[in-house]
Amino acid sequence: MKNQNHAPAQSPEELLNDLRTLVAEAEKMIESSVNEHSEEALEAVRLRVEAAQERFTALYDGTKKKIADGARATDEAIRANPYQSLAIAVGVGVLVGLLLGRRSK
Repeated sequence: MKNQNHAPAQSPEELLNDLRTLVAEAEKMIESSVNEHSEEALEAVRLRVEAAQERFTALYDGTKKKIADGARATDEAIRANPYQSLAIAVGVGVLVGLLLGRRSK
């Protein structure tokens, strides 16, 4: 069941803020005594949890796709230019080695 009331969050920080708000609302509901609005409050919390789960799933799927695309592009670039890739890797290794060597002295 999709909740159309909430726009998908654009960043992990926004998702964390949504979850913190959800937890605060759940704590308020637990602290309050049982009344006629409890069922409505539980339904609202359930819908928000489902919406948060959908947003996390979408964020995970999008991140997974970006990582796979980046790995594929890197592999293609290395296969297309093996010597240049090797030279860049050696250069970066030497630079990191020099920086770490200076740091340890």
